[in-house]
Amino acid sequence: MAERRIGVAMDFSASSKKALRWAADNLVRKGDTMVLLHVRHHGRDEAKNVLWSRTGSPLIPLEELMEPPVRQRYDMPEDAEVFDMLNAVAKQKELCIVVKMYWGDPREKVCDAVGELNLESLVMGSRGLGQISRILLGSVTNYVLSNASCPVTVVKSK
Repeated sequence: MAERRIGVAMDFSASSKKALRWAADNLVRKGDTMVLLHVRHHGRDEAKNVLWSRTGSPLIPLEELMEPPVRQRYDMPEDAEVFDMLNAVAKQKELCIVVKMYWGDPREKVCDAVGELNLESLVMGSRGLGQISRILLGSVTNYVLSNASCPVTVVKSK
């Protein structure tokens, strides 16, 4: 069977960590590639990321991302829980894990990544906003469910 590319949207929130755990336990299998998608909002360091503003960063292998200077270069949050989980899953299931960083609107960038990276499936967390909050604030999850070109699994935070 051919290698699959499984995406996990990761913003380092509790719900995205739960989605990562769900994907590791229920979806990925030996030989798959897990692609963590991390989207940063445009901000004061935007000039630093102009080169990748349209296409995102290059794919960053997990082994490389474990080095502090690399995490600093990409403004990747320091989250030992996530990195420990990724290392354990990579070894246990013999996965290739890479990270792809984007800058901009998470809704659009996650959908762009699905097509660009030819993801077979995408897993993402849901913060569990109420109906009114979702209407007022918008929902990345709802947008991705409606616009992604692959199956999307939403893992509820509760």
